[in-house]
Amino acid sequence: MPTILRVGGWRFAVYPNDHPPAHVHVIGPGWVVVVNLHGPVVREVLGPCSEREARRVLDLSGENGAALLEGWRRFHD
Repeated sequence: MPTILRVGGWRFAVYPNDHPPAHVHVIGPGWVVVVNLHGPVVREVLGPCSEREARRVLDLSGENGAALLEGWRRFHD
């Protein structure tokens, strides 16, 4: 799973053979948050991610949306 962005201990990654819509898997300590890039909007939370962490993931996804979307497109267009 290629990493598109790292922020602190979090990895923003895409699966090369994943399905639309464009999204990233944000991997934190013991959890994963899946964020749809058009919005952005949290699609799924796996594991004990706090609401505060999920909001920060969403904020970072918006702030870095162009780079994340470009990372998605490298593998899916």
